[in-house]
Amino acid sequence: LRRPAFRSPPPHPSGERPPRIPAERMPAHVAVIMDGNGRWAQRHGLPRHEGHRAGAAAVRDVVHGALEIGLRHLTLYAFSTENWKRDPEETSAILDLLRQETRAYPFEDLDVRMRWHGRADNLPQDLVDLLDMRERSTRDRAGLTVTTCVNYGGRDEIARTAAALARRARSGRLDPDLIGEQDFAEHLPRPDMPDVDLLWRTGNEQRTSNFLPWQAAYAELHFTPDHWPDVDRRDLWRAITEYTRRQRRHGAAGPAPHEPATAPREGA
Repeated sequence: LRRPAFRSPPPHPSGERPPRIPAERMPAHVAVIMDGNGRWAQRHGLPRHEGHRAGAAAVRDVVHGALEIGLRHLTLYAFSTENWKRDPEETSAILDLLRQETRAYPFEDLDVRMRWHGRADNLPQDLVDLLDMRERSTRDRAGLTVTTCVNYGGRDEIARTAAALARRARSGRLDPDLIGEQDFAEHLPRPDMPDVDLLWRTGNEQRTSNFLPWQAAYAELHFTPDHWPDVDRRDLWRAITEYTRRQRRHGAAGPAPHEPATAPREGA
């Protein structure tokens, strides 16, 4: 079957183009903690839920920038299991916004595959149905995969995986003494999600907040001060450029002091 023709994302209003990153230096998977929506709203004298609405515009622009630079996987922390502790009015506003964005789907003409990751428990059934529908309708797209984490918690994911392994061992299909990392990875709720190369958090906080602890075990961490609604695709490009300057050792020894690692020149 012929793949549908997708349009290119609209350019940034500034006319700025993404840096050219060598393929071997590009991260495959960037995960983002979109922090600071509520504080942005308070700083502007607005209700906290208006910050989340402004943050949705930032999501669209960052997705456009991810497509432009050639990123393959982008995962966004939209609503955590801990967010239920917030004021009910704010949580309702966040879920309403997720519902609206999923229904409207501003990336219909772009080569974007949408997925979601989290627990269906406690979520409104109509939102779960919308998320599932959007995942099905875009499953054949081969460009950028955007995974939205909704009602997600990292420890909860690990506990669910341990339970799946226990059920398999109890049934006699798995020897508990032989369980290894690969077995664990294969029983994750999203076993095909690649490891995170770069974990980026906005909002001037420097913690990972229970976000993808298994997948981000070796991720490079990048923290920036701006609140999420003030972010656009150029911030993603800067984060990726910074990533290319890091040495990815995974426990191995680095170069000798007289053999410095080289990083690509800006724009090279």
